[in-house]
Amino acid sequence: MIRSLTGAAALCMASAMLPLLPAAHAADAYPSRPIRMVIGFPAGGPTDVNARMFAQGMAEQLGQPIVVDNKPGAGSNLASTTVLSAPADGYTILYNTSSLVLGAMLYSSAKFDPLKDFVPVVRTAGVPLVVAVSTTVPAKTFAEFVVLAKASPGKLNYASSGAGTIDHLAAALLATQLDIRMEHVPYKGTAPALVDLVSGNTQMFTTTQNTLLPFIHDKRLVPLAIASLQRSPLMPEVPTVSEAAGLPGFEITAWNGIVVAAGTPPAVVSRLNAAVNAVLKQKDFVARLRATGAEPYGGSAEAYGAYLKSETARWKTVVQQAGVTPQ
Repeated sequence: MIRSLTGAAALCMASAMLPLLPAAHAADAYPSRPIRMVIGFPAGGPTDVNARMFAQGMAEQLGQPIVVDNKPGAGSNLASTTVLSAPADGYTILYNTSSLVLGAMLYSSAKFDPLKDFVPVVRTAGVPLVVAVSTTVPAKTFAEFVVLAKASPGKLNYASSGAGTIDHLAAALLATQLDIRMEHVPYKGTAPALVDLVSGNTQMFTTTQNTLLPFIHDKRLVPLAIASLQRSPLMPEVPTVSEAAGLPGFEITAWNGIVVAAGTPPAVVSRLNAAVNAVLKQKDFVARLRATGAEPYGGSAEAYGAYLKSETARWKTVVQQAGVTPQ
């Protein structure tokens, strides 16, 4: 009788464990099918280019294709909600930028918390922002531009790709720290902002290095400073903002990373993190990445989580100072 009960108990325990086995096996076997990488920007732009580079490199590491899915709109919130509406299994991932935190601040339609509803995987790369001016501006150095702006408060203006974007808030932060007043002229995207800057309709634009490089090389724009901690090898003659403005440690990059929906198994997050870090150890990959104007990052998921928290706090303050209200 005792043996019978023991056998029955063992059978029950085995039966109870059966539902757990497929889930555990799925985590071990991840990925067993293609992965979708969602991006909140149009195809062909700088973020899309970098995302596709990482998608290809990660696919080689993971042994499964990674299909890039562009979902522009609502400050990249459309891409964020697309990922959150999919199962939290690691087969739908978000290649994000600072818009992950900015979009949640600046769009009332955003119904998610970037720090609670997503799990950080890794920070992938970052492109430093460059302060550039029209050739019509009678200032050829950053110091001269600051003197010009202080002499004529509110007379100079700066372009942005839209209210609340990283290039808008970067310029607003600079103006605050340098105690200068300029008028903000928002555009619907980077392309029209560049057109008016080159023609002289606006005076200054602070945006990503890879966006400005062709115009700088063609002498259609004048670079005044780069918002990175070190000078860029792509424009070594251009000083950092720290050097040019006496703002130690001043750094603004259009950073990229990968996050997944909260609830994704930790083993899957670790697998994705390891794939990115493996790609960033390849010299040819890093060389191609730097050729686009980006710098490689990598690191742990925990480090990216801490970075997301610090950036959220930083830009929340800037948004308040700039007087930007949610749309």
